[in-house]
Amino acid sequence: MNFKYRKKVKQTLAAVLAAMLLTGCAKGLPMVSEVNETKAYTLPQSMIIVATERNRYQQAYTGQIWSVELPDGETFETYLLGQAQEFLQEMKWMNLLAKDKEIIITSAEKEEIRKLSEEYYESLTEDDIAYMGMKEDDVRTMYEEYFLSNKVVSELTKDMNLEISDSEAKVITIDQIVLSDGNTAQDVLNQVNEDGADFEAIAREYSEDNEIQKQLGRGEARKALEDAAFSLTAGEISPVVEDNGMFYIIKCVSDYDEDATQARKDNLYQQRKKDAFGQIYNQFKTENPVTFSNDIWDGIKFSIDDKTTTTNFFDLYRKHFPNS
Repeated sequence: MNFKYRKKVKQTLAAVLAAMLLTGCAKGLPMVSEVNETKAYTLPQSMIIVATERNRYQQAYTGQIWSVELPDGETFETYLLGQAQEFLQEMKWMNLLAKDKEIIITSAEKEEIRKLSEEYYESLTEDDIAYMGMKEDDVRTMYEEYFLSNKVVSELTKDMNLEISDSEAKVITIDQIVLSDGNTAQDVLNQVNEDGADFEAIAREYSEDNEIQKQLGRGEARKALEDAAFSLTAGEISPVVEDNGMFYIIKCVSDYDEDATQARKDNLYQQRKKDAFGQIYNQFKTENPVTFSNDIWDGIKFSIDDKTTTTNFFDLYRKHFPNS
């Protein structure tokens, strides 16, 4: 399942890895001989995240979802609780890292978080508050820790050279004809090269692949096809390209899609950052071990009759911190 906060989990995890990449082993965190068991957050604090996701899924799929069994035999309820637990543990790791690197929340940031916390708390019903068992201070704690998890990412990666060039991110738009017979492909090529020929219409008549038009970025197609497609300018048609037993005729519709290129550049940047961090994550966890107690999760059960509806914890955060 694709949780709204899963992307943020990965982003906060990225900062842990960034710190290790830049500075080596973190100081101040417990060594192997000093491992402590701790709760990531109190039950009321944890329930803010749990309730947010529980309600979002129940609104989308009704309360019947909690008894749905997944392929491995667990219920969706236990799966969602596991994901929430993992999220909270990663957020706690990030706050430990922020403390170690002396990254703090400024007074101006604290004031904005105070306003955010008040807005969220005032949006809750009495049933929401009773279900989570929390107070406004719990809300502020969770928003501060979530904010700091995001801040540590930007602080520890801002000086890293992860630039993606326009050439590397470039996206083009092509029409293509795919055939399994080389002689037929040559005959079709002759047709599309005739004056006034309608490439798309011919493609729809002959191509064995129903997807005629597609966007293509570097590294997204086999080398022979990529080389042929990216060598074309807008309006040009390739010769027959043989690849993996199939024959292709490619027409370049656009040799540079600006919006798609920018979107791909952003995605490649995030991927490059995660790739750079991934190689040292396991080492970080081994050398700075913290284990988390699971006892607070034992009694959490979902029911269609639970009187809670709040879903806006992360939505309000994005409103107050749109660039976080």
